This record gives sequence, structure tokens and C-alpha cells, in this order.
Amino acid sequence: MQEFKEEAVRLIVDRGYSVAEVSTRLGVSAHSLYKWVKAVKPDKSEKLAAELIEAVSEILRLRAQLRRTEEVRDILKRPRSTLPGSPSKVPLHQRTPA
Repeated sequence: MQEFKEEAVRLIVDRGYSVAEVSTRLGVSAHSLYKWVKAVKPDKSEKLAAELIEAVSEILRLRAQLRRTEEVRDILKRPRSTLPGSPSKVPLHQRTPA
């Protein structure tokens, strides 16, 4: 009986037959076929939960990337005189001509 159910569901899900067609061909009520298909198909809430988890992971990854990019930008925006060993920290009389 289980193989019969699996084949009926395969006709609907994999091969694209309508529930009405399979119901008529196999002599099974449409209600039963809908229940069998529902039992096999993944629940939409599971799919939505997986998509939500993926979206949250992507958001966290992008936030970290943005934070690193902003740190680099802030470093590059600093005046050169605040960087260690910059020429402006050396008194004029100690500078070598270029």
C-alpha cells in the first residue's frame, strides 16, 4: 500500500499530473491524494524558517564587512600628522632635503 501511495504522489509532484487526473486513473479520492501529497511535501513554514536564517546570516556578514570598511575609511581619513613616524612630527631643522 505504501508503494502505491508513493507512486500516486510521484505522479502529482514529479510528473505534473493534476490531483483530479490521478484520482480518476487510480480510483482514489482527491481528498486522500491531497493528504498524501501534503505529508510528503516540506511544510512552507520550514522553508520560510530556513530562508529567514539565511537572511539573518547574510545581514550579520554584511554588517561585519561594513564595520571593517568603515574602520579602514576612518584610518585613511586621519591627517597624516597623526600617524606615527609622519614627516610633520620631525622638526624642520632635522628633515633631510628631498
